[in-house]
Amino acid sequence: MRAVQFSRTGGPEVLEVAEVAEPAPKPGQARVRHEAIGVNFIDTYHRSGLYPVKLPCTLGGEAAGVVDAVGEGVTRVEPGDRVAYCGGFGAYAQANVVSAERLVKIPDGVDTPTAAASLLKGMTVEFLLRRCYPLKAGETILVHAAAGGVGQIMTQWAKAIGAMVIATVGSEDKAARARELGADHVILYRQQDVAEAVREITGGQGVPVAYDSVGKDTFEGTLKSLSRRGLFVSFGNASGPPDPVPPGRLAQGGSLYLTRPTLFDYIATPAELEESAGAVFGMIGSGKVKVEIGQTFPLAEARKAHEALESRATIGASLLIP
Repeated sequence: MRAVQFSRTGGPEVLEVAEVAEPAPKPGQARVRHEAIGVNFIDTYHRSGLYPVKLPCTLGGEAAGVVDAVGEGVTRVEPGDRVAYCGGFGAYAQANVVSAERLVKIPDGVDTPTAAASLLKGMTVEFLLRRCYPLKAGETILVHAAAGGVGQIMTQWAKAIGAMVIATVGSEDKAARARELGADHVILYRQQDVAEAVREITGGQGVPVAYDSVGKDTFEGTLKSLSRRGLFVSFGNASGPPDPVPPGRLAQGGSLYLTRPTLFDYIATPAELEESAGAVFGMIGSGKVKVEIGQTFPLAEARKAHEALESRATIGASLLIP
């Protein structure tokens, strides 16, 4: 089968298409024949070496498709089931073997490409809005990169809760998209001072929580956008990792909180995984969250997908099609 691998870290050019042996499921595993593969920023962190991995590596941790074989002892799924998964490696391929405990069945109301485009991003939003900081109706939040895959879902989900959303984007086209999704205020971060704009919108108070997946470029502005005892949720490094922050900086900003959560600590058990995925698919099925697949690429063009993602030229989710 075809797979996209890399044997050295670096830019998108290190990604290579290879012919590899099709994996057979071991006890407790199932083989998924992929129909769509999610492309996520964490994939670029693995490829670049920001997050170290064992080489050579078949990239990718999110895909959806059909179970076509199961290993001994597997009862959670069976051949013919439509499933999705996120986590681990090996998704940039025509098929992958996955622990059956990490698979979630796709409900009838959600198509397979949408599942591949939404599971990791949607569960990220679920834990950020419901568990990392239990968002309440009437609260105001700051969402960076609101036109991206996670940002689009977060904006819609927060509006469904009843929050006011201040969104940041990099272009007028993305600003229009953020407004369509329900953002109450949109800041063009390349043209405006984000913290000043947030203070103006909030009458000088700032926001109780800010969600920042951009990293270095937005870090200081996000800190300055928080209200007293506000929470800074740093969950990505799209522009590179931010500089270290001395604890005293949080005190000076108004007894602020800073957390760097990861999804997999919030879906550590099968029960947590089922609950989170169920919430995501429930929001999609209800129509409260619509998932935009902004661009698709053939599996063999994974390099182009990474180039588009890192140039911030994408809108919504990106998929590879085997």
